[in-house]
Amino acid sequence: MHRIALLSLVFLIIPHKSSSQSLNSNRKKLEAVRTTTPPKIDGVIDDEAWKSAEIAKDFVMMRPNNGEAEKDTHKTEVRLLYDNEAIYISAVMFTPDPTKIPAEFTNRDNFGNSDFFMAMINPNDDGQNSSMFIVTASGVQIDSKVSNGNNEDYNWSAVWSSEIKINDTNWTVEMKIPYRALRFSNENVQSWGMNFHRETRNLNARYTWNHIDNTIGKWTQYDGLVENFKNIKPPTRLSFYPYASGTVTSTKNETNADWSVGMDIKYGITENFTLDATLIPDFGQTAFDNVSLNLGPFEQQFSEQRQFFTEGTELFTKGRLFYSRRIGSRPIDQFNVSSQLKSNEEITDKPNKVDMLNAIKISGRTKNGLGIGFFNAITDKTEATILNKNTQETRKVVTNPFSNYNILVLDQQFNQNSAITLINTNVTRDGRFRDANVTGLLWHVEDKKSRYNIDGSFKMSAISDDINSPNNGYAFDTSIGKQSGNWIGEIGYQFENKDYNPNDMGILFSNNEQGIYGFARYRILQPKGMFNSYNISMYYNVNFLHTPGTYTGSSVRLSFGSQTRKRFGFGGNINYNTVGKNFFEPREGSTSGIYFKTPMRLNLNHWGSTDYRKKFAVDYSWYYTFFKDNPKESYGFRFSPRYRFSNQFSLIYGIRYNKTNREQGYVTKIDADNVSSDPALAPLLDEIIFGERDWTTYDNSLTGKYSFSTKSALSLTFRHNWSKVPYHDQYYSLNKNDGTLITNNYKSNNDKNFNSWNLDLNYVWQFAPGSQLIAFYRNSINPDNDFAPADIDFSDNINRLFKEDMQHTFSLRLVYFIDYNNLKNIL
Repeated sequence: MHRIALLSLVFLIIPHKSSSQSLNSNRKKLEAVRTTTPPKIDGVIDDEAWKSAEIAKDFVMMRPNNGEAEKDTHKTEVRLLYDNEAIYISAVMFTPDPTKIPAEFTNRDNFGNSDFFMAMINPNDDGQNSSMFIVTASGVQIDSKVSNGNNEDYNWSAVWSSEIKINDTNWTVEMKIPYRALRFSNENVQSWGMNFHRETRNLNARYTWNHIDNTIGKWTQYDGLVENFKNIKPPTRLSFYPYASGTVTSTKNETNADWSVGMDIKYGITENFTLDATLIPDFGQTAFDNVSLNLGPFEQQFSEQRQFFTEGTELFTKGRLFYSRRIGSRPIDQFNVSSQLKSNEEITDKPNKVDMLNAIKISGRTKNGLGIGFFNAITDKTEATILNKNTQETRKVVTNPFSNYNILVLDQQFNQNSAITLINTNVTRDGRFRDANVTGLLWHVEDKKSRYNIDGSFKMSAISDDINSPNNGYAFDTSIGKQSGNWIGEIGYQFENKDYNPNDMGILFSNNEQGIYGFARYRILQPKGMFNSYNISMYYNVNFLHTPGTYTGSSVRLSFGSQTRKRFGFGGNINYNTVGKNFFEPREGSTSGIYFKTPMRLNLNHWGSTDYRKKFAVDYSWYYTFFKDNPKESYGFRFSPRYRFSNQFSLIYGIRYNKTNREQGYVTKIDADNVSSDPALAPLLDEIIFGERDWTTYDNSLTGKYSFSTKSALSLTFRHNWSKVPYHDQYYSLNKNDGTLITNNYKSNNDKNFNSWNLDLNYVWQFAPGSQLIAFYRNSINPDNDFAPADIDFSDNINRLFKEDMQHTFSLRLVYFIDYNNLKNIL
């Protein structure tokens, strides 16, 4: 606690909000006009109220020709009004032929191939934290919260109104953004930072009201100013999202039905801080994980699919100390239930998932730039059932105790471009299970003109349990960089000591490492020749163990990325790795001194992406990897065509193929149990066994959507991942002195055949603002790894797969949005 107290003093010496506009000295201004008769939101801008509003005009190109004035044929006019309930924005966007405006129908928060209008609103005018409200030319709503000037969170969703209309010479947008969707202070007279964007796909151009200079700073630092909002009051921000759901799951042998009711709540504690809570959460309709075969020493990381953990979490993800999949994931099984079984016992039930009881998060930012976040989640006790085969009696063993997860964040922003953050994560488990505590101090500081930055962190972890001695670990990372102009770059140093471990609530694949890293990049900031943009970069890493400082290898990457004027994107990389020492593949711990010697590596890859404005487009990539003085080789490709049949219907197919021949990898370690079951292994006792294998992976995917309207759509997501890994007959022992492999007489069948099959069909109907009916069907086959013949082909594998137990899941979920203010008026 004394460390936290000392670190907290940092916030007392940081300057509060800076009104510096050094990057935006010519910012445009607009007078906010109050109306007593709000316009009707129908896309038709003929209401009397609009005639009194000032016009925001003379837009400037943001890209590709940064700073160029808007074309006479594509003028844009924006008006803004407000009253006691909301702000109202209208936009008229002229175009020579409105029938050719791209206007693809998509699900909410997806752009598709469509023109759009965007209002960026920053009531605190701090240059870093804006809310984006976007309407496409098909009428689809998109919204996002921006934090720290460049992190866009499209998982955030507000409830607001909009309509569009395509006319003879233009297309128009009307928006009503209620004050409940914004966070602002309770002052009599206010001025808000705002900017308006117009995307014109046919011209491949983005225009903004206030010019954004792409040579320096972040785009959020270039807001215009809307002045003199008078006597507006933050409303009571209280919303309820009650839900009810029913699920039927069937397999070959049984059918189960379940139902649940619960509620999400959003409450504005103050004008700037919000409480989000989920009570009796139901995550039955989350998307499937892209599971693949994992033979490496580290866990596989999955993206978060649960909305509560993806929406409004920008404060909690700082420092990469929060991996939300830890909450409600597999039991930790700290005491290894299987190892505690007696000879006459067996496990009859061992849940592989922990139930979450509830979760809350409180977050917000003061007018002076201090962000405060608090997160708490509680998971239930999980138990395995053990049967005594002689007496038929059962007993319960805890595999995951009742657990409490907490995060506390203080984030002070200043100078419109900098921040210092203090974050603490804590996991407390009931009983004799391990507890964990991690604290991080993070900094990102730029000069006032946003030309240079210093970025870094210092983190400490403390873990206590009844099995291992309590241990404390720490990590450090800092870098200095240039971020403006054609040439940008960075140089830095980082390390984690052998005891640093944030994995009870975060994710870190390996510790006990240190390295010097950096990059240099040249980029064009205006179109040149055939290119709209391109950049050439060089990255480097020099790596060591932290203890005892052993050199483990270096890498260099040359990279090129570009987009032509005709919207063809392409690029590639050349990656070089020196001979290295891998202290993690042997599974002995990085301080053991045992490593696997990896060969010199040279990788070539190329990628390309054609113009998405056309009905047919293709994404592709390929790679080939060479290894010096080693029989291993690796190559593969990705091919993903997409076709837009109409503005309502589109399909995207993807195939990935990866092949690695004669790869050397860890198989097992011969211990006393192996020898007791097979005495022939006695000469190999304590040997680390490696095998040589061929690894082939096919990944087929299909996504599609049919939109009946902007509020009703049917979507399909399918993925089949198949990996086959036959091992060669010869196995090896790892030489513990120099990391090389020595042939031995070990014999075993370790061939792998892995399949993951998932098909989701999803129908969403937004029948009222913020309210949805969702019908969901999933077909899944996810068998355990099984042994397979080395020559199995694709059709044989499919036949084997469909003999496995297939699971069908059908779910219906109803969510209804209730605004307290509307409810109060009704009552």
